Amino acid sequence: MVASFAAGLNAYATVIMLGLLARAGLVDLPNSLHLLSDWWVMGLCVVLYVIEFFADKIPGFDLLWNALQTAVRVPLGALVAYGATAHMSPSTHVIATALGAAIAFAAHSAKTAVRVSVTPSPEPFSNIALSTAEDALAIGLMWFATRHPLWAAAIVLGLLAAIVVLAGWIVRAIRTLAKQRRAVHRRG
Repeated sequence: MVASFAAGLNAYATVIMLGLLARAGLVDLPNSLHLLSDWWVMGLCVVLYVIEFFADKIPGFDLLWNALQTAVRVPLGALVAYGATAHMSPSTHVIATALGAAIAFAAHSAKTAVRVSVTPSPEPFSNIALSTAEDALAIGLMWFATRHPLWAAAIVLGLLAAIVVLAGWIVRAIRTLAKQRRAVHRRG
């Protein structure tokens, strides 16, 4: 769950952290995920992380980058869940994979929504600070999960609950605004 959430924020940092944590003996990856600890996989992810590190800090371009990363982050969240649950029954395996994708999608969607609200600001510092905080959260959650897995899972559940509440609030606000505009348009 934690890795899927982290993948929704930054797929490359998540793979690097899983690989490094496995190499350091801090996490025992299932056989189906051992590929993540191969040096060539981690090296490729380092290159992609560096590209993302800079692309994610450019106002305007970060939105395009995040849209493109939907095709990376959500499937990686699903694949991590798929690999981590390979030993479970087929139905549990499928449910866990779908939940991994949903968790990654929720994290990615929240990240993108926050970016949409921050990008119009005239200064680039908010984008840089936000991008750095997102990377730190993904990396920090992955490390924290090795020491305190239940607390890390609780943090992710809390963040997911906040995302759901805020998403509902945003949808209601948009509906209210649309109703008000229709009412004004009918009167005018």
